Amino acid sequence: MGIEGGPGGTLPPGKENGDPGGTLPPGRKSEAPGENSPPGEEDVGPEESIPRDRVAVFGSALECAQEYAAILATQGVEWGVIGPHEVPKLWDRHLLNCAVVAELIPDASGTLVDIGSGAGLPGLVFAMLCQRLRVTLVEPLERRVTFLNECVGKLGLGNVTVVRSRAEDLAGSLAADVVTARAVAPLDRLVPLAAGVARSGGTVLAIKGRSAEEELTRARSALRRVGARRAEVLRVGQGKVSPATTVVRFLAR
Repeated sequence: MGIEGGPGGTLPPGKENGDPGGTLPPGRKSEAPGENSPPGEEDVGPEESIPRDRVAVFGSALECAQEYAAILATQGVEWGVIGPHEVPKLWDRHLLNCAVVAELIPDASGTLVDIGSGAGLPGLVFAMLCQRLRVTLVEPLERRVTFLNECVGKLGLGNVTVVRSRAEDLAGSLAADVVTARAVAPLDRLVPLAAGVARSGGTVLAIKGRSAEEELTRARSALRRVGARRAEVLRVGQGKVSPATTVVRFLAR
């Protein structure tokens, strides 16, 4: 997803018509340790200075997550895939918020399609946490697709494929074990998009906010039309992150 509050999709100087030319602008180098470091990604000293929730949630993937956070805080802002006001909240509101949902993935060696990937949340987070998981990021905008491909390369995530397309155009051509989405569309509109790229019996995980229950109520008819089963609202990561992440989960027909 593209993190809300962005600068309206402003490209770096010289990048016009939404085509970035395939190369991200270089990140700024610090003149001294800690100087000019991206907000929320300042240099840390000993391992114990890293917040415990990051260590607990990301474990061995923490270094990769830190590198991703640095990319989001610099190139992500420059490219307009996230808003500058979101940078101080990257860990609590975005990275950790997504990471705890990985416990709902039933098969960490299966296939996952993340629709409307935008800045790569949650798809890239799941890819770094579950390295045997084969992840496909679906994103229609060329600039974001280029950004995602650059992230995949920089992070060394060989289990990720980026596809430039709309989810509805891939219906029937993909059949993932898990389909994920975050801040893509209201649930009643998201249901047919997600069901169209899920295998029979596959799991759909829609990361939502406070209105999840209301959205689920409004989406009941859409769920019936696609034959979805066992739709429910879950709170994930309690005791690990605050607030816990709200997820609507259902099974595809």
